Amino acid sequence: MDASLPMTKESSGMKTRTKSYAPPRPALFSKPVWTGLVATVIVLALVPILNVFVPPDSALHVSSYAVALLGKFMCYAIAALALDLVWGYTGILSLGHGMFFALGGYAHGMYLMRAIGREGAYHSDLPDFMVFLDYKAYPWFWSFTEHWWYCMLLVVFVPGILAFVFGYFAFRSRIKGVYFSIITQALTFAAMLLFFRNATGFGGNNGFTDFKRILGFPITAGSTRAVLYLVTLAFLFATLIGARMLVRSKFGRVLTAVRDAESRLMFVGYDQLWFKLFVWTLSAVLCGIAGALYVPQVGIINPGEMSPPNSIEMVIWVATGGRGTLIGPIIGAGVVNGLKTFLTTTFPEVWLYALGLVFVLVTLFLPQGIVGLFRKLMKKKTEDAFIGGPAAAASSSTPPLAPLGDETVAEAAVRDAVGSES
Repeated sequence: MDASLPMTKESSGMKTRTKSYAPPRPALFSKPVWTGLVATVIVLALVPILNVFVPPDSALHVSSYAVALLGKFMCYAIAALALDLVWGYTGILSLGHGMFFALGGYAHGMYLMRAIGREGAYHSDLPDFMVFLDYKAYPWFWSFTEHWWYCMLLVVFVPGILAFVFGYFAFRSRIKGVYFSIITQALTFAAMLLFFRNATGFGGNNGFTDFKRILGFPITAGSTRAVLYLVTLAFLFATLIGARMLVRSKFGRVLTAVRDAESRLMFVGYDQLWFKLFVWTLSAVLCGIAGALYVPQVGIINPGEMSPPNSIEMVIWVATGGRGTLIGPIIGAGVVNGLKTFLTTTFPEVWLYALGLVFVLVTLFLPQGIVGLFRKLMKKKTEDAFIGGPAAAASSSTPPLAPLGDETVAEAAVRDAVGSES
């Protein structure tokens, strides 16, 4: 018997029993990562405060443009994090997440259009685009959209139900790999064409714009933009923590096993359909919420948000930051969109070439993304410090550690998933 285990003796009969203790659950993040996250959240939270309370002539003032731009980047970061759950951890490459993002934006935009009231160009109870297209009344699917809470339900349920129905038939039919990616791309392209039609009832190619207020507050007021910004920041942080808890749980181990060894996982008795369907639907809902937060800060939503290139850009965000890391897609969304903002304002004709170059360079030289590069540098630094530097490493006579048998990464994922069951 292991002497390290605590022993207790019962008073009647001197019977000895051993108390079994479950291993302590590892922390979500290391202390340096927690410190960096909290510091980043504090710095980002100061941005709208410096915009609202600091005079414009002060050196510390942050412009309204910067507040809206960072708010947009954070919405993109939420969408990238959602894509990382299905691609980075489950191995499902989606080229249609732009559709879920746009659906959430349209659902919130319906409320924002109703909130305009009679302040439009035609001073009608109907939105301007409906007056222009000779609508006499709201279409049936616009019912109750004057209520903000109802539109928030649409934000969650429209992308969620669509993702659930599509995912159920796709995963049940064992569609995977490039075939699944092509189907999702075709789906978002079809949705874009549908929303481009004026008869669909969503503003055609112009979409929704010229919003006036949200929940009774002027949407262009600095205080309103500050609240929208802070809500987006809080949701991004909460999504990161929730996703980290999910992937570190037993459920997350099963997702990793689905990615690395789906056939082995099915052999040991797991029905992969419901695991893939849950994370796929959750990812779509998160994208829809990101779109709903995006629309009031940017001030427009149109079918262009559903275009296949937008969904491909999301994949590039995740790949650039490092898929399967959660923090990496957030960094990638910020880096790529920051580069896009700079190039499209200074050298607009160069942007698409730069985007393609970024993807090629990341694929060839940074397969683990920015986070993977950072981890590699930190690991090398730690190893050098542990063995006394590169010179000491060359002269060290200690042989390298041998691999633990012939177990592959995929086999380890299945072993962890099955082991956590017992």
